[in-house]
Amino acid sequence: MSTRVVAVSGSQRAGSYTRRALEHVLRTAETLEVDADVHTELLDLRTVDLPLYDPDRPAADRGDADDALRLVRRADAVVLGSPVYHSSYSSTFKNFHDYCGFDEYDATVVGLVAVAGGGSYGSTLEHMRSTVRGVHGVVVPRQVGIRNAREKFDTEGVVDAGIRDRLDELTAQVVDYAGRFGG
Repeated sequence: MSTRVVAVSGSQRAGSYTRRALEHVLRTAETLEVDADVHTELLDLRTVDLPLYDPDRPAADRGDADDALRLVRRADAVVLGSPVYHSSYSSTFKNFHDYCGFDEYDATVVGLVAVAGGGSYGSTLEHMRSTVRGVHGVVVPRQVGIRNAREKFDTEGVVDAGIRDRLDELTAQVVDYAGRFGG
């Protein structure tokens, strides 16, 4: 039995704290002692050719959208991450999420991570939670919001022990729920 976990980074920044947080999640998922093999993959939207969503766009003009959607669709669990922009998620995350629907998320376990340069991330998590539930994703109760990100990371990853613990707890819950829902 195996569980496939995909993390989606909705940041365009080269040194993205969001991506670093998700990389930590994926490393943790690979080391969990569970009854299933855990396979992980990062979908870094910074590297994906994803035209602005247009429902009338022909398939041939959708760039990498179909490959990205297929990756999410095949996942047992998805961890979504976005930087906080104007008290919500990034346009990069929003554009990708607009491509997604029931086929990608129906009964899929979803964890959420919001990373703020300043102090507020609550509304971002709420927006992510509401939109994922709108496409029937199963959002786990644990979520991670990170304030003042530049103080919590270095070039290697997460340096704040409390944030590491919260990301580890989120990861464990995501993998556990994925196993319960048939992952």
